[in-house]
Amino acid sequence: MTGWAEHMVIAPIVVPMLAGAVMILVGNRRRRLTAGLGLASALALLALSAALLMVADAPEVRVYRLGNWPASFGIVLVLDRLSAVMVALTAILGFAAFVFSLARWHRAGVQFHPLFQFQLMGLNGAFLTGDLFNLFVFFEVMLAASYGMALHGSGTARVRAGLHYIVINLVASLLFLVGVSVVYGIAGTLNMADLAIRLRGIAAADRALLEAGLAVLGIAFLVKAAMWPLGFWLPGTYAAASAPAAAILSILSKVGIYAVLRVWLLLFGDGAGESAGFGGTWLTLGGLLTLGFGSVAVLANQSLARLAGASVLVSSGTLLTAIGLGKAAVTAGALLYLVGSALAIGAFFLLIEFVERGRDIGADVLAVTREAFGTGEDQEDGEPGERDAIGVPIPAAVATLGVSFLACALLVAGLPPFSGFLAKFAISSPLIAPGGGAPPAMAWVVTAALILSGLTTV
Repeated sequence: MTGWAEHMVIAPIVVPMLAGAVMILVGNRRRRLTAGLGLASALALLALSAALLMVADAPEVRVYRLGNWPASFGIVLVLDRLSAVMVALTAILGFAAFVFSLARWHRAGVQFHPLFQFQLMGLNGAFLTGDLFNLFVFFEVMLAASYGMALHGSGTARVRAGLHYIVINLVASLLFLVGVSVVYGIAGTLNMADLAIRLRGIAAADRALLEAGLAVLGIAFLVKAAMWPLGFWLPGTYAAASAPAAAILSILSKVGIYAVLRVWLLLFGDGAGESAGFGGTWLTLGGLLTLGFGSVAVLANQSLARLAGASVLVSSGTLLTAIGLGKAAVTAGALLYLVGSALAIGAFFLLIEFVERGRDIGADVLAVTREAFGTGEDQEDGEPGERDAIGVPIPAAVATLGVSFLACALLVAGLPPFSGFLAKFAISSPLIAPGGGAPPAMAWVVTAALILSGLTTV
């Protein structure tokens, strides 16, 4: 890459950062201007993510050194196919959630647009960084914005769930910092690629302490990935959040999955020497337990918003199980599943709001709808009420929403002919094939868990 194209790697971080800063300067009163800035930023991120996907398709990995410092001292951003796909997922979900928020959701509280932009900034930074400490920095940017997004619009249920979410993630951030400190104290570097090289030469006396530090770091990742029993907070928090906030928050669990996938395969892959495969069995067992817990939660919840949150647990369990097996073919199927489930669950949160709007129930999402649109009870004669504010049913639109809801349900359940089924088949097929490398009992347990989780969702 030459000229301006060389700096495209950092653009998905800079664009939302600048947009959010300008929105803060503009203030909360000029909503049309901030909405226009947000729309321009979302469209720019879509275009940038498409360009980065084409750039990342080359065999070599793109490394961007901020300030042109050597990689072992300075901050580096890394672009490969995996990070490019995650940035593209963020851009697509971000655009959809932002457009949805313009239907008055951004007026339910203050500073929605800057928070949304800083959320995108933190997500993109976490996916592109090649350094553990800067992964911590972008985690904090992402989490700080998500606190505001989860609490946006106030309300008792949202404040209660949001405070639980904040406390859990503050503890996870502390663990993250402790783990990073231990790793740096032993290895002398936090650059992921450099750490992978140095790990092979770590003295036997220091290896146990380094692995303990990485295990603490992994716990912080797994809290964000919502592995059981660390993910008990997720369904309630996502159900209480507004629809566009829940849609963009749904990809936060994929940040934890991405961090586990990136760090574990890089540091404990086949070429890691004595540390090869460290923690893989625990990842697989934790993933299976998460998959089982999420499946039970899907059956137990009658609120669609909580059901969508439980589906995030099912998705995380499936991905953690596949990653822990440490097989390249299985991981490839898991990546296909990650893409499909992230988009399907994000769309599911948006569609649920339309479905719940017409149901006379006390669901959290209905309460959020009333906050944004009003109930119509305070309107005087001749003034538009709730139905006028929200809109009247249009048969074609209702049919389209129904088909979309069915498609999302089939995607989340992993039924044919959608990508969820193909991904689950791609995960289980190498396991049960002769010479698959996994113990036969484990291979059939994983396959059965994938099938049963789909049935519970149905």
